[in-house]
Amino acid sequence: MTLIKSISGIRGTIGGTVNNSLTPVDAVKFAAAYGTWLQSAHPEKKMKVVIGRDARISGQMISNLVVSTLSGLGIDVVDLGLSTTPTVEIAVPMENAQGGIILTASHNPKQWNALKLLNEKGEFISGADGEMVLDIAEREAFDFAEVDDLGTITENDTYLQKHIEAVLALPLVDKKAITEANFHVVVDAVNSTGGIFVPALLRALGVTQITEMYCDPTGEFPHNPEPLPEHLTDLSSKIVESKADVGITVDPDVDRLALVCEDGSMFGEEYTLVACADYVLTHTPGATVSNLSSTRALRDVTESRGLLYTASAVGEVNVVTAMKATNAVIGGEGNGGIIYPESHYGRDSLVGIALFLSLLAHKKMTVSQLRDSYPKYTISKNKIQLTPEIDVDKVLVDMAAKYANEEVDTTDGVKIYIAKEWVHLRKSNTEPIIRIYAESKTADTANSLAERIITEIKAII
Repeated sequence: MTLIKSISGIRGTIGGTVNNSLTPVDAVKFAAAYGTWLQSAHPEKKMKVVIGRDARISGQMISNLVVSTLSGLGIDVVDLGLSTTPTVEIAVPMENAQGGIILTASHNPKQWNALKLLNEKGEFISGADGEMVLDIAEREAFDFAEVDDLGTITENDTYLQKHIEAVLALPLVDKKAITEANFHVVVDAVNSTGGIFVPALLRALGVTQITEMYCDPTGEFPHNPEPLPEHLTDLSSKIVESKADVGITVDPDVDRLALVCEDGSMFGEEYTLVACADYVLTHTPGATVSNLSSTRALRDVTESRGLLYTASAVGEVNVVTAMKATNAVIGGEGNGGIIYPESHYGRDSLVGIALFLSLLAHKKMTVSQLRDSYPKYTISKNKIQLTPEIDVDKVLVDMAAKYANEEVDTTDGVKIYIAKEWVHLRKSNTEPIIRIYAESKTADTANSLAERIITEIKAII
């Protein structure tokens, strides 16, 4: 059993004992802490919070607990029910709410769930605010409302359509071109809420040939829900079998987007952002941002136009902070997360799909040809499971010292640049693991670099 308390929320496995997993008691305590923090941040104002969840099996149970807790604090709740992370993000300001909670463990397997916390802008709360929430939870400094002051609970199922309408209204989304392209799209939504939202968006964009795979939002994930190549073999086979133009897959809360080419090969989740940025920069030149674990292809595409590229620490909050500082026109993360400020400051697969299909319709080439038109890099993504006796900080310090003669960046973990390759080592914020990402020109050289670093880490451990 696992429970991870971080500045961005609380994430854990369902079942087990209090403080060691995401039990009902932990869900209530953390929801109460968040609600209490909101009240302190907005004194003299009646609070409203937007709630939404992905389709995982524990979602309704956790939602009931969170909604009732917020109501018990005197906070009004707008419950979107089955939704997506970006949908809740856009709903917060549209509802004039003071905050939002998305109940999702993102790409984690079905035994996990989490509370992801938003501010009044519909953006993830800052590190400082997250520390305050954690402190309130630790002290259990809650003051619940008396009976006449309980919050109201309102169900609202209109935001699927509102989100799609907001995407269609973006100036760079070319519905006419997408409709005329007559794409055949295969969708794998891992039996979560992407199965509701992605086909609906495609139909609104004028796509009539849609093959749905795992689009029933039961929460019974048919494969590991993280959209990595090794988990997309069914999608790849279906694309080839049905002679489709492109495959689309999202994670359970629909903030990560991965694409598969018409020949069944992987477009690469790292290149989702690169392609969307290519399209946006062509029409609206400006700065771009991605995190330290993302491919350098975005930097190449940006700097080839004489524009500014910035690398941020890993984490959506950090990317957004850097984007605002540089007035970036697009940014995101190499895990398929697209952040397009023209829409909102949050990773949004629906926005990414609309931008990508607009690009593809304009380019009039196959998806594999499009992929081959970008600088070629390959990232090897690996991880080492943590155990209590492993001192992660010491491992990172020792690795930085070992490569002191190379360029080393310690902004977030340790990133080591070796000639034209790099390796990034950092402790995950969402799982008990060390992530080891290595990038090179080919898969073989990237894997070789990663394996060498993993061997060195294990020797230190």
